[in-house]
Amino acid sequence: MLNSLISELEKNSSKEKAELYQRYFKTGKGEYGEGDVFIGLTMPQQREIAKKYLNLSLNKIQELLKNGIHECRMTGLIILTEKYRKAKTPEDKENIFGFYLKNTKHINNWDLVDVTCQRIVGNFLLEFPKDKKILYKLAKSKNLWERRIAIVSAGKFIAEEEFDDVLAIAESLLNDEHDLMHKAVGWMLREVGKKDADVLRNFLKGNYERIPRTTLRYAIEKFSDDERKKWLKGRV
Repeated sequence: MLNSLISELEKNSSKEKAELYQRYFKTGKGEYGEGDVFIGLTMPQQREIAKKYLNLSLNKIQELLKNGIHECRMTGLIILTEKYRKAKTPEDKENIFGFYLKNTKHINNWDLVDVTCQRIVGNFLLEFPKDKKILYKLAKSKNLWERRIAIVSAGKFIAEEEFDDVLAIAESLLNDEHDLMHKAVGWMLREVGKKDADVLRNFLKGNYERIPRTTLRYAIEKFSDDERKKWLKGRV
């Protein structure tokens, strides 16, 4: 079954798209995705293929996650999110949650994180909040992608208007040096503001001097033009 899945991915590959993705996901020397290999499938293509292999075992998904081809890892993670969605018992959910966290070294580009972490980590912690401390541990990781998993997963709580964890993790990451983290934190802050603009304003006021410019721009994106200009000029 695994060989059949990989064959389908290869049959749908595109050299032109692969070259585009290699540049877009910064796979060059010294870039954040250095060494990653794309074969050029779109997300809809990968999702369609994944639907045929939802019975794949965790051991086989593990093999996909260890594969050097980006689309193999993404397809494996898509299957994993579907397994979580269909899981019936707390034990099954915890097993998938634990499997995901044990494989963070293979979840090593921002799309792999963003497409999957809320569906597994975020949903699990929303249902079993006693384990939220794992997010704070991930936020302190030296691994860029684990830090991104922490803030994006915490964003799952925003829909329930539970802001404390996402704001605390966002604050802990304001000094992060990586631009991808500046964007992720700003994105989650913007989502908070869409639910409660005053909560966002209070956070920005309390942390204004520490907030990276990119984070600020992302966070205030939904404010009016006049208010955005005031924040950018520090006149609030």
